[in-house]
Amino acid sequence: MPRLSVVDPATASPQARTLLGKVERALGATPNMMRAMAASPAVLDAYLAFSGALAKGRLSAAVREQLALVAAVENSCEYCLAAHTVLGERAGVGKADLEAGLDADASDPAVAAALRFARAVIRDRGFVSDADLADVRAAGYDDGEIGEIIGAVALNVFTNYFNSVGQTELDFPPVALPAKPGVA
Repeated sequence: MPRLSVVDPATASPQARTLLGKVERALGATPNMMRAMAASPAVLDAYLAFSGALAKGRLSAAVREQLALVAAVENSCEYCLAAHTVLGERAGVGKADLEAGLDADASDPAVAAALRFARAVIRDRGFVSDADLADVRAAGYDDGEIGEIIGAVALNVFTNYFNSVGQTELDFPPVALPAKPGVA
C-alpha cells in the first residue's frame, strides 16, 4: 500500500497541474511516481529539470536508461526497475542488454564500462577507486561524460529512494529484482 499520496491531475494545484501536463505530453501517461512527487510541485519540478538537463547531454537515452536500471538493482527499487525496463525498450535498448544491465553489463564494451562505473559510484557512495575512474576513461569517456554518469546516478538514487519511501504503486509491468550475491 502506498505511503505517499498521489495527486489527481484534475484537482491538482495550478503549478502541479502544469507540470503533470508536461509529463502527460512527454510520456503519454502520468506515472504514479510523478503524481506522488506533485504533492510538492517543487519536488516534481526539480526532478523534471534535472532529468531534462541530463537529456541534453552527450549520453544517449539508451545509456541513461541502462544506468537507471543499474541504480534500480543496486537500490532494490522495484518501481524504477519496472519503469526503466519499459523506458529502456522505448529508447531502443534490446532485450539482451536490458537483462545484462541488471548486472551492470552490456553488449557494447563502452556502455558496460559506464554501467560498471555507475555501480561503483553507488556501492562506494562516490568514493570510487583510481582504477574505477581509469577503466571508464579507457572506455572512451571524458570528464564531461563521467560527470553525466554521476548525474544519472544521483537522479536515479533520488527516484529509487522516493519510490522506496513512498512504496509507490506499480503502474508498469513488474520486473523481478535479481538476487544479490550472499542474500538469501
